[in-house]
Amino acid sequence: MTSAHRRRSWLLQSPMALISLTFIAIFALLAVIAPMLWGTEAETPSPADLLQPPSAEHLLGTDALGRDLLLRTLVATRLSLVMALAATAMGAVAGLILGALPVVAGARVQRLFGSVINTWLAFPVLLVAMLTVILLGTGSTTAVIALALTMTPSFARLAQTLSSRVGGSEYLAAARLLGVSKTRQFTRYIIPNIAEPVIVNVTLSIGGGLLALSSLSFLGVGVQPPEYDWGRLLSEGFEQVYSQPSAIVGPGVMVVVAGIMFGMFGEALASHMRGRGRARTLSARELGDPTRVDATGVAEEPTDDVEPLLEVAGLSVSFPGEHGWVRPVQDVSFRIAPGEIVGVVGESGSGKSVTMMAIAQLAPAGAAVSAQRLRFAGEELAGLSDERAAKKLGTRVGVVFQDSLTALNPALRVGTQLAEVPRVHQGASRKDADAAAVEALAAVSITDPSRRAKQFPHEFSGGMRQRALIAMSQIGKPRLIIADEPTTALDVTVQQRVLALLRRECEETGAAAIVVSHDIAVLAELCQRILVMYGGRIVEDVDVRHLAEPELLAHPYTRALAESLPDLDTDRTAPLATIPGEPPDLSLPVVGCGFAPRCAFATEVCRTETPQLVAHGSGRVACWHPQDQDAGVHEDSFEKAGA
Repeated sequence: MTSAHRRRSWLLQSPMALISLTFIAIFALLAVIAPMLWGTEAETPSPADLLQPPSAEHLLGTDALGRDLLLRTLVATRLSLVMALAATAMGAVAGLILGALPVVAGARVQRLFGSVINTWLAFPVLLVAMLTVILLGTGSTTAVIALALTMTPSFARLAQTLSSRVGGSEYLAAARLLGVSKTRQFTRYIIPNIAEPVIVNVTLSIGGGLLALSSLSFLGVGVQPPEYDWGRLLSEGFEQVYSQPSAIVGPGVMVVVAGIMFGMFGEALASHMRGRGRARTLSARELGDPTRVDATGVAEEPTDDVEPLLEVAGLSVSFPGEHGWVRPVQDVSFRIAPGEIVGVVGESGSGKSVTMMAIAQLAPAGAAVSAQRLRFAGEELAGLSDERAAKKLGTRVGVVFQDSLTALNPALRVGTQLAEVPRVHQGASRKDADAAAVEALAAVSITDPSRRAKQFPHEFSGGMRQRALIAMSQIGKPRLIIADEPTTALDVTVQQRVLALLRRECEETGAAAIVVSHDIAVLAELCQRILVMYGGRIVEDVDVRHLAEPELLAHPYTRALAESLPDLDTDRTAPLATIPGEPPDLSLPVVGCGFAPRCAFATEVCRTETPQLVAHGSGRVACWHPQDQDAGVHEDSFEKAGA
C-alpha cells in the first residue's frame, strides 16, 4: 500500500479528520481568492449604505462606512490565518532551538537552557504579550512576535522532554564517537525522532493562536487600521452590537469555527499517530506476502490427534521500510499441545521474540501482523481489536519478558503490579488481590514475600525480578506461558533456578509454555520439542532428545547448533565448531533458502527456491537436502566448509 493510499484510508476512516481538513481547505481557499475577488469592494466606503441591516444585497449588513461586513469577514481570512501560522511557526522553531539544540551541546548548556525555559514559563502569557507591545508598539507584526514569544517556552519544554530521551540513546552516542558534527546530530538524529509530536502540537497550537491574535486585535493592541483581521472586525462591530448585532456574527463565527477545525485536525492527527504506533493486522495482499497456501487458503502443516492449545499458520510480521515492507518473520507455522513445553532457538535477529510477541498480541510498535490462522484454545485471534484481545488473553496467556528491569514499572511496588491481574481481570478486592500477589511471590521461592511485595523493582536482584515476572505470568492461572529469553543476563546458578521454577509451574498448573532462547543448551534441559528459527522462518521442528545425536538432525543449521554444544567428551584442546558467514539481512529480499550462503550442501535449487516446512521423520524440516537420510554426506565441522 502506497503512502498516498494510507493517507486516503486514514481520512476515510476518520470523520473528524475528514471534516476538519475540509474546513481548513475552505479557509485556505478563501485566504487566497477572497482578497483578489472582493478586496477592493470590502475596503471602499459607500456613504449611501451606512449601517445597513442584513438584506439580500448585504447578508450581514454594512459598517459605519457602508462597507459590506460579509465581504470584509471573508477578506480578513488571509491576514488572520497568515498571522496565526507565522506566529506558530516562529514559536515552534524558536522552541526547537531552545529545547532540543542543547542536547548536542553538552550537559552544562542543557542546564543553562533548562533554567531559561523554567523562568520563561513562570511569566504570565498576557504579561509577556503586553510587555512586547509596550516595547515594539502596536501593529500586526508586533502581535505576531508577541504570540510567538508566548508559544516559545511551551514548544521548548516539549522539545526538551522529547530530545532528552534521544540524547541518552546509544545511536546518538555512537554518532558522537564517530565524530558526527553537532549540526548533523541536531538535524539528522534529534529532529527526525521528535518531529511527529511536535507537528501534532503545532497543529493544535494554530487554533489557539487564532484566538489569541483575535483577542489582541479586539483589545486594540493587535492589527491597526487600515488593516483588519477577525479580531479587529469584532472590535469595530462591538461598538454597535445593540443596534446591529449582525456586525459581530461573521468574524465571531469564523474565529470559533477556524479554531475548532484546527484543534479537531490536531486531535485527529494525534490519534492517527498513536494508532500508527500500534501493531496492525494486514492482509497478505497488502503485504505482498508470498506465503504458499493450499487449495483452502491455509498453509500446509501436519495434523495430529491432539487438539492443539495454540495453532499458528502462515504468521508473518512486517515493518514499513524505506523501500517497502521489511519482513523479519515469514510464514511461521507450528502447534503447541496442552501441557507441552516448546523451545524456540536461533541466532540473534532470527525473529524469535518478534514471533512470540505477535502471538501474544504484543507486536512491536508499527508492526503489521498477518496470519492465515492464529487460534488459541479454539478461538481465532487474527483481526481482534486491542480491547477484545486483552479480554480473551488477559489471564489465559502469561508473558515473561526478556528484560525484567524494564518489564516492571519502576514507579510501582512489585506487589501492586502483581495484584493488577486479579483486580482487573478477576474483579478481586484490593485485599484479596494483595494476598494473591504475596502468595504468587511465595510460590516462586521469594523469601519473606509480604515484605518483598512492598518493595520497588530496583530493590530486587536480577534473579528475583525474573522470578517476580514468572509469578506475574502465573498469577492469573494461564493456559500458556510465553517466556522471552527468561535467563538473559543471569549467572548459571540463577539460570538453573529460573528454569526449574518454570518447569515446576507448568507441571503443577498444566500450562503449556514457549521458551525463547539463543542458547540451545538451556532449552535442551527444559523443553520437549524445539523450533529452530533462521532468517525469520522455522527451519526445523525437532524432538529435544535428538540434540544428543546430531546424526538424527535433518537441517544443517540445527546440526551446527548441536555441534557447538560442548560436553564432557569434547576435546578441550580443539576449537568449538562454528558456522562461517553471517545471517541474512532481512531488510532485503531473501531468495531461496536463507542458510544457503553458509551451507556446505547448498545447490542451485537452495539459492533460487524457498524450501517449505514439511513433515520429515518424527518432526518437520525446511530443507532441500535433509542430512539425516545419509549421515555420510554430513561434514563434522562447518569450519571445513568455510575453508
